[in-house]
Amino acid sequence: MIKDNQKYFNRIQMLLDILVLEISYILSWFLKFKTDLFDHSGNRLSFELYMTAMWGIVPLYFILYLAFKMYVPRRVMGRRVEIGNILKANILGVMIILAVLYITKEHNFSREMLFIFLVINIVLEIIVRYLIRMCLHFMRKSGFNMKHILLVGYSRAAEAYIDRIRTFPHWGYQIEGILDDNVKPGTNYNGAIVLGKIESLPELLEKNSLDEIAITLGLSEYSKLEKLVNMCEKSGVHTQFVPDYNNIIPSKPYTEDLMGLPVVNIRYVPLSNTFNMMIKRLVDIVGSFCGIVVLSPILLIIAILVKLTSKGPLIFKQERVGLRNETFMMYKFRTMKVQDEKEEKKAWTVKNDPRVTAIGKILRKTSLDELPQLFNILKGEMSIVGPRPERPFFVDKFKEEIPRYMIKHQVRPGLTGWAQVNGYRGDTSIRKRIECDLYYIENWTLGFDIKIMFLTIFKGFINKNAY
Repeated sequence: MIKDNQKYFNRIQMLLDILVLEISYILSWFLKFKTDLFDHSGNRLSFELYMTAMWGIVPLYFILYLAFKMYVPRRVMGRRVEIGNILKANILGVMIILAVLYITKEHNFSREMLFIFLVINIVLEIIVRYLIRMCLHFMRKSGFNMKHILLVGYSRAAEAYIDRIRTFPHWGYQIEGILDDNVKPGTNYNGAIVLGKIESLPELLEKNSLDEIAITLGLSEYSKLEKLVNMCEKSGVHTQFVPDYNNIIPSKPYTEDLMGLPVVNIRYVPLSNTFNMMIKRLVDIVGSFCGIVVLSPILLIIAILVKLTSKGPLIFKQERVGLRNETFMMYKFRTMKVQDEKEEKKAWTVKNDPRVTAIGKILRKTSLDELPQLFNILKGEMSIVGPRPERPFFVDKFKEEIPRYMIKHQVRPGLTGWAQVNGYRGDTSIRKRIECDLYYIENWTLGFDIKIMFLTIFKGFINKNAY
């Protein structure tokens, strides 16, 4: 049995990454300047100067690999995530090198060679990491590099923990059993057997055959937690705590230190950070202003068509609930016949709704009726990306029916969002929409916003559920 050797694996991985970077760089120089595959006319720098540059490029990439968490255990990182991090680190690395070359006005350094290096390094890095995964998988199948775990406490958290370990056997975890005071010994859950009561833990720890203890007590037994942690730490065995309140606290809570007192925040909202908030607001101001200028001819044409095809105001204003539960008037091009305001507040639009005008059907299907919200964004009432705002009547209804519905109001509502690009628009599941909104709120990054904007262009405008 191999115990926790992650630090040694990391050192080997780091050495391999440095080797891969150097091989990729030298190979890209060779392909560019010593073969007939590419034009040699740009060879104005000596081999020595290119190799000198490598002393800066390799450390840069190494820092980026650390920043993109490429040395976390493979037990907790999926292949897709790892490949995504490799792509992001390499692309950002080339962008930084190009920026440095531009600032220093170095025109002789081959840009083509850099792109060859980008492709080769990505391919080699993926291959090397795949081979490492295969080696670890083979070792674990042979009984090596396994982590032997004992669960203390039978609860919902214990069942969820066991289910995940069984679903991902390549993580290399082996459950030795469960200790619990309330469940009969011999009880079997998904291959994990209750061995006895918690009082037998010291005896099992003395045998020194465990790599980890996972404390999975039920909520009602948390009074035992302090004693258990002290007992495990005295034995030197690595201890995990799997809380039995996953339905209350999400997967990414964060802890603050109040002068030595740890405080667990129920929900991590990146946009509560002032810097993140300022960056997002700056993008909203620039984006909405540019959008209004660029789309002004389309806005003018739509305005004329709306006015010519039906009587009533050009812009339809509707009260919506936004950031911090504050209401605002959201703008849209009018797509329906003028109706009683009290009735309109309480009614969904249905298929073949007679209230929708001829031009309104087209605007709704293409989401062009939403373009006036660029002015809401400029005013600070909305954001380019965020959860879609809802009317007060439906907010009051949904907050009683759907758990965590009101969390969406911790950020500015958006013109488009993660739910919309995943198809949850119009007459679709509100619960699924809220799940997407919560995922966005908890995982916000500027890159995530840009991704949603691009997805909106390709599949977010046409709304098959819009009536």
